[in-house]
Amino acid sequence: MGLRSHHLSLGLLLLFLLPPECLGAEGRLALKLFRDLFTNYTSALRPVADTDQTLNVTLEVTLSQIIDMDERNQVLTLYLWIRQEWTDAYLRWDPNAYGGLDAIRIPSSLVWRPDIVLYNKADAQPPGSASTNVVLRHDGAVRWDAPAITRSSCRVDVAAFPFDAQRCGLTFGSWTHGGHQLDVRPRGAAASLADFVENVEWRVLGMPARRRVLTYGCCSEPYPDVTFTLLLRRRAAAYVCNLLLPCVLISLLAPLAFHLPADSGEKVSLGVTVLLALTVFQLLLAESMPPAESVPLIGKYYMATMTMVTFSTALTILIMNLHYCGPSARPVPAWARALLLGHLARGLCVRERGQPCGQSRPPESSPIPEPPEGGAGHPEGPCHEPRCLCHQEALLRHVATIANTFHSHRAAQRCHEDWKRLARVMDRFFLGIFFSMALVMSLLVLVQAL
Repeated sequence: MGLRSHHLSLGLLLLFLLPPECLGAEGRLALKLFRDLFTNYTSALRPVADTDQTLNVTLEVTLSQIIDMDERNQVLTLYLWIRQEWTDAYLRWDPNAYGGLDAIRIPSSLVWRPDIVLYNKADAQPPGSASTNVVLRHDGAVRWDAPAITRSSCRVDVAAFPFDAQRCGLTFGSWTHGGHQLDVRPRGAAASLADFVENVEWRVLGMPARRRVLTYGCCSEPYPDVTFTLLLRRRAAAYVCNLLLPCVLISLLAPLAFHLPADSGEKVSLGVTVLLALTVFQLLLAESMPPAESVPLIGKYYMATMTMVTFSTALTILIMNLHYCGPSARPVPAWARALLLGHLARGLCVRERGQPCGQSRPPESSPIPEPPEGGAGHPEGPCHEPRCLCHQEALLRHVATIANTFHSHRAAQRCHEDWKRLARVMDRFFLGIFFSMALVMSLLVLVQAL
């Protein structure tokens, strides 16, 4: 575009330098038209016949490319094609007087141009106009097409990251002319996307245009402007594959610590390993996630998952404490035996080996034999008679002592087995609870990607 403008400007310069007899018929007519139009023309004043007349400018924007979206600094960089059209009252001619010449192309610096700038510009450089040509028609209509790379401020809301949608406005208006002197209107209801180059991170949903008339505190007259709102939606496939799916799989793996046997010695190790893996992914997420006032959706999901894994690891430690209650522990309370070892164990199908599902073990009560008391007619003490009853009474006392010790051991073992069975019931219960929580949280986040 710049090379083309340079060639046309050079051609116009040659029109001035070469004598008329060296030009063709069309060249002589173009030179004559140019001299007639710009002899007393000035580009410093508004080209209207009446100073009270409002000059109408039509603005058309074509989006070519999204160069960059800087979420951290909230700056949007775009490549646009901007077309402005207006009518110059001093640049009109009769085509019949110039051999049917109805349009010419001249450098834009020779004609008056509207001072339309981007209001929400986020660039340190002063606003400037591209040195392109304008198309001038015989009725005074001027069309100026110029490319522009704009850097505009855009409020980025990443509360739903990486499934967020953004609305970035580009407001164009005159910098010095009020609405009574220059009126700007959009051409069409939206910007053109015919030549848009697809972006790998953002999908463009549209770019509607809206005209506003505002009154600022500095001036009493109204100032019209045109705002093109760029509607963007983030392409979340890369974030889902690299950040979300690993966290979902890890969160579904964490409740399986309740399914591991307590004697394996890996229940707590699995919970701690999962927590460390989530911490690593949280650090990766913090590097790729733009800063924001509110916590993004994926950040909330990570925090909820880490909280769930922390609680599951703490509950695993408590359940293992129940599992390893020794024989000296107190018996299972009656309410826990009835509620947990009874109804909950049948509902969760937690049974002992060889016991059918849905039946709980009935409480066992074995009578403890009491040693016979010596009668009054059988005195204790050593007896030299081999068939004396005192020998049988001593034997019965020894047998009763052995039986009492055996039953005490059986009661302690039964108490230990009850605590182990209670630990298995709690493992099965919390396995269902935490697995359901992890599944529901994962589905709620993944549904956002659909």
